[in-house]
Parts: sequence; C-alpha cells; structure tokens
Amino acid sequence: MTAQLIDGTRIAREVRARVAAEVTEFRERTGIVPGLATILVGEDPASEVYVRNKRRLAVETGMADLHRHLDADVAQPTVAAIIEELAHDDAVSGILLQLPLPRHLESGPLIDLIPALKDVDGLTTLSAGLLARGRPGLRPCTPSGVITLIDSTGISLEGLNAVVVGRSELVGGPMSRLLLERNATVTTAHSRTRDLVAVASEADVLIAAAGVPHLIGAEHVKPGAVVIDVGIHRTESGLTGDVRFDEVSAVAGWITPVPGGVGPMTIATLLANTVTAARMQWEQRQLASRA
Repeated sequence: MTAQLIDGTRIAREVRARVAAEVTEFRERTGIVPGLATILVGEDPASEVYVRNKRRLAVETGMADLHRHLDADVAQPTVAAIIEELAHDDAVSGILLQLPLPRHLESGPLIDLIPALKDVDGLTTLSAGLLARGRPGLRPCTPSGVITLIDSTGISLEGLNAVVVGRSELVGGPMSRLLLERNATVTTAHSRTRDLVAVASEADVLIAAAGVPHLIGAEHVKPGAVVIDVGIHRTESGLTGDVRFDEVSAVAGWITPVPGGVGPMTIATLLANTVTAARMQWEQRQLASRA
C-alpha cells in the first residue's frame, strides 16, 4: 500500500469534540440545550442501529435526545402531524427522518415538511435550492463530511479536477455542488457514462458514490489522486465499498477505508449541523424579538 490512509474515525472524533465544546458554549451563553429529534418508523434492523448510534453520540456531545419511534403501519398523516409538531417546538433544533421508510409512506412530502432551519440532514427541496443558489443553509451530511475528509489531507481543492461517480439526490448531486463551491473543476459520472475509466482516471480527486460494490479499480485512478469511497455494502466477507481498496491503494495518494472512512463523518456532520441549526434559530428569534 502506497496511499496514505484518511482516518475517518479519528477525524470524526475530533469533529465531535469540537461540537461538544460548541454545545457547552452555546448552552452557557443562551441557556438552551440543542435538541435532536430522530424519527424512526418500523423495525428495520439497519435503521435501528444507525439511529441508536446517532442518538448516543448526540447525548455524548451534550445534546437532548428527542427521539420518536413509530409503528411500521403508521399512516402518512400521522407522520406528517408529528413532523409539524416538532417543527414548531423550540426545544427541537434538528429533525431527522430516518430513511428508508416503509413502502406505503412517501418520503419526499414528509421530508419537505421539515423547516430549512431544522433540516440537519440537508435533504429538503428548500435546502437543495439554497445549496444550488450558493446561499447559506444546512448542507447534506455525507457530502459535507467528505469535504472535511479531503481538507484533512491539506490539499486545496481549488483548480483541481474532481470526478464524482454517482448523481443521487442524497450524495452525488450535492457532492458536486459542494466541490464547485471550493472552485474545483467537477465532472459527474454515472451509469450511462460511456468510458468511466477515461473520465475517472483524469481526476485529482475521485469520489466513488455509485452504490456498486468494487466498481472502482486501479485502472480508474490517476497516480497520486485522493480517493474517497462513499459506498458501503454488506457481503459474506464483511463490509466493503465501491472501491477495490487493495489495488487502488497501490496507485492513489490518499484513500478512505470502508468501514472507518466516510461513515463516521456522516454522523459527526449531523451533530455539527444540529448545533449550527440551534445557533441559527436562536439568532432568528433574537432578531424577531427586536423587530
């Protein structure tokens, strides 16, 4: 292995420590404890693990755990009413609707009920619009965590060629926009890209977010490139990503592992977004009281 490892577990720990300090400072200054409201529908084992980890780490940073667990057969209007309730509760700084939902529920309309100032997942239509227009707002957690990981290398994105393999609304799309904000030259590749090897191998920074196990091999990677593996897949041999780690490690300059790369950063960024949301809401209330 010649690539340097980007240790997402260590970097996420540092981010959480910073968030904990910010929570303490905010509480002492305003008397407000930031609160994270997670909504879990049903009994999906993977979702239960994800939500449990988010709640545990939120509490460890000093936030209030405002969790709601709903039955799998809950009706759409009931979920909507709960989101509306949380939206109007000043104790709630951030709202996270855990996906995927049971098939009878439409996630899009429910997510869009979350106010932009409480959208700590950065997934509402309004949040996406703010990102597209380059206006301040809460950004999606995984792409934002990827930016933090790239920054940890000390490499400036300005002027570099960045290729994002994947164009999903959750990761690929916002990832490309965040890279553009850093003045990278960005190419988005996807399932209909004709020659992925030719496109990807021009990247100084290659982000694999296609959701296809072992899609990216050494032939896709420019020597010395930064390679970020967003994919995570459960296989008989354990967790793996979109990148063939062993062979790409021999070519890349920097690389994230799976697990221990992007995953921990997603939760750390969620916590950072929550304290940011609490601060933004408090400032908005302060302005309203002076009006």
